[in-house]
Amino acid sequence: MRSQHYKVGFFLFLLFFGPMASLADPAFVGTYGINYGRIADNIPSPDEVVTLLRSAKIRNVRIYDADHSVLTAFSGTGFKLVIGLPNGFLKDMSSNASNAMSWVKDNVQKFMPGICGVAIGNEVLGGSDVELYGALLGAAKNIHSALNQLGLSDAVQVSTAHSQAVFSNSYPPSSCVFAENIAQYMKPLLQFFWEAGSPFCLNAYPFLDYMNDPASIDINYALFQKTKGIFDPKTELHYDNMLDAQIDAAYAALEDAGFDKMEVIVTETGWASKGDGNEAAATPENARTYNFNLRKRLAKKKGTPRRPKNIVKAYIFAIFNENLKPGPTSERNFGLFKPDGSISYDVGYKGLKSSSADSVVMSLKDFPAQGLLRSYQFVWTICTLVLLLLFRQ
Repeated sequence: MRSQHYKVGFFLFLLFFGPMASLADPAFVGTYGINYGRIADNIPSPDEVVTLLRSAKIRNVRIYDADHSVLTAFSGTGFKLVIGLPNGFLKDMSSNASNAMSWVKDNVQKFMPGICGVAIGNEVLGGSDVELYGALLGAAKNIHSALNQLGLSDAVQVSTAHSQAVFSNSYPPSSCVFAENIAQYMKPLLQFFWEAGSPFCLNAYPFLDYMNDPASIDINYALFQKTKGIFDPKTELHYDNMLDAQIDAAYAALEDAGFDKMEVIVTETGWASKGDGNEAAATPENARTYNFNLRKRLAKKKGTPRRPKNIVKAYIFAIFNENLKPGPTSERNFGLFKPDGSISYDVGYKGLKSSSADSVVMSLKDFPAQGLLRSYQFVWTICTLVLLLLFRQ
């Protein structure tokens, strides 16, 4: 009988502590994530977005700030959320460690678990505000220090996303290096991220490269379609799609800078479904082709020609079209979903539906993702009472 008690006790231990394994998940689960941009006045509420992404089985989500309505909606849902420290905060966070601590307490600690990363700015190096170049490293260090002091640095990764403007000579991929005006800021930043265990985060857009030189680039190469591709004479590697070449260009630059072991993660990539008159490639057909083929490519869980063992991981840009974004029309039309939550084009996802039959129903399988910590006190009480009754017999 005692052995049966032990078996029951062990089962209850697993029931209670099993979900805790999710707290130790890596910062990026699987290979596929999505960017949740919100520069719009017509998109669904954060709660509806949680339902939408759960139905799509997307677990990795990246936002560009730390809006509490979003953080509250995602809290306890099982998603792996990367939040952003906007560029406008960098100078203050770099010069004031106490403000960095307050920011982390208010925007990270309060919403744990679930937040797996903080992106320090976005596309700072290579951007137009040169004054921010020097503040980026200090802000990253102070945020990381605050996380460390609060015991969160093992669970929350600090990073920053770079555009391709940080590179020089990126064709062929093996010739890529960091631009001269960037290298003095990039190398100490890379050293810090290497010591912190963070990847190199790259915003990579074959759409933009193709738009810049449509006469020289085969659009099939940009869209993961059948093509002869390119051959890199230095490495003797063949590339059948542009995204792999962009990633390997980043690896080449990292090697040149002395960081050949650092992983590259694609933090933004996508294709616009609508554009201005000079953006002829921005069509629903091309957007669907790119995003559909990208999903298939990521599902293969394979690396690039230069790094075949480093499985490619990518955050797709973006969930919704954002009608308030400035710039060309294409900037407002990268969404996989329309403002009402229906699909923009079919890449294998279903949009939001009004039918109550399509609402998310909590099941035992979903338990770890539903208010994880909020449920522990109740479960612990039940487990304790059952164990006491069993061992009194």
